[in-house]
Amino acid sequence: MIITTTNTIEGKRIVEYKGLVFGEVVSGVNFIKDFFAGWTDTLGGRSSTYESEAQDARDDAVKEMAKRAEKMGANAIIGVELDYQILGEKNGMIMVNVIGTAVRVED
Repeated sequence: MIITTTNTIEGKRIVEYKGLVFGEVVSGVNFIKDFFAGWTDTLGGRSSTYESEAQDARDDAVKEMAKRAEKMGANAIIGVELDYQILGEKNGMIMVNVIGTAVRVED
């Protein structure tokens, strides 16, 4: 599955547009991760705990989108956009939305 942020794929001709396809993931950060991330926030520096959680959520959302596109008969997704949101009363959850256009390209 080719997945790209561009609206074309170099060297490939789009032969069919299947429609919009989405992937969504809501991921919570647990108490232990919060505790260690809090120390990083206090002492300064990057929070690799939250970075890792954001990366995992993004990867899962893209995988979900690809599975949905495959079910639609697509072999590529173009025009992909990602959106991150922090949710929850104490901002303890991250939501990742990914959207693109499922297409069929020449093999």
